[in-house]
Amino acid sequence: MGKMHWGATVTASLSLAVTAAFIPTAAGADTTTAQLTKAGSAASVESHHISASEAKAASSYWTADRMESAIPGDVLTLKAGSTAVQRSLNDVAQMLQKGAIDKFNASGTPTKFASTDRKASTSSSAVSENPVSHIGKVFFTLGGANYVCSGNSVTSSNGSTVSTAGHCINEGPGAFATNFVFVPAYKNGAAPYGKWTARTLVAPTQWSSQGDMQYDTGFAVVNPLSGKTLSQAVGASGVQFNASRGQTYKSFGYPAARPFNGETLYSCTGKASNDPYNPAFNSQGIPCNMTGGSSGGPWFLGTSSSGYQNSVNSYGYGSKSTVMYGPYWGSVIQSAYQDAAVR
Repeated sequence: MGKMHWGATVTASLSLAVTAAFIPTAAGADTTTAQLTKAGSAASVESHHISASEAKAASSYWTADRMESAIPGDVLTLKAGSTAVQRSLNDVAQMLQKGAIDKFNASGTPTKFASTDRKASTSSSAVSENPVSHIGKVFFTLGGANYVCSGNSVTSSNGSTVSTAGHCINEGPGAFATNFVFVPAYKNGAAPYGKWTARTLVAPTQWSSQGDMQYDTGFAVVNPLSGKTLSQAVGASGVQFNASRGQTYKSFGYPAARPFNGETLYSCTGKASNDPYNPAFNSQGIPCNMTGGSSGGPWFLGTSSSGYQNSVNSYGYGSKSTVMYGPYWGSVIQSAYQDAAVR
């Protein structure tokens, strides 16, 4: 969902994170656009407020039957962005399906892909995991349909911030999700920590207004539950931005499309490499065969769920692709995080 490398920014607590001034540029009852300025550069963030009555309705809305029948959110990536983005995602997937070539040169012409790419893309299998308290499933409604993604509790001053994919927050471009809930440590229909309803959804405007795959990340600020904030109940991951590329990651998610059923947590571990098919996305991929429903699941630096989060599951190229791609978390996504973290 530029290629310049910056020095890494690590956020273990909000005191290290919020270096941006918050300057409202538009306001409304439901949706606002804010301008955040950091280190002389600007990034726009769009947020959507959810009323207390809407949040209460969302909690009741997600019955066990609705959660079980929710559509894996990966299909939303094919609805997001420009026609060119949609065509590119589809074309690459079709070429992979046929066993054809699947790399684009600078002019956009398909070329034979390198044997090293093929070896990397066929060497992975997702591993079943026990539930992790701060990782869970995200349920929401877009365009009248019910969807499921994955998400993670991240450190913030409000103690209530969830990271996920942009396409699990907003149509990109288009409307924000409704009926949004986060269910940490979900397993086989059980919600041991409850259903956490959103009060605010936040995305970079590059996603919410353009569907730019470089910025396929969103954040939800959730309401307290049983007198506790989310981080008090389940913990929270530190986050890192502007890190060096090509590092080793462990990603987590709840894949729901075949051969998975979305009922349990899975992970993949591997070294990241750039997307060879769509370099303009600026994303990185790791060997991973998780399917739809894993969208929005966290990528941790290193080989465990205790590392800093540095991306999310964003997209793959169809059933023949065993590489999961995630957006590069640079200054734009950092600004969206900073906005959400103080709400």
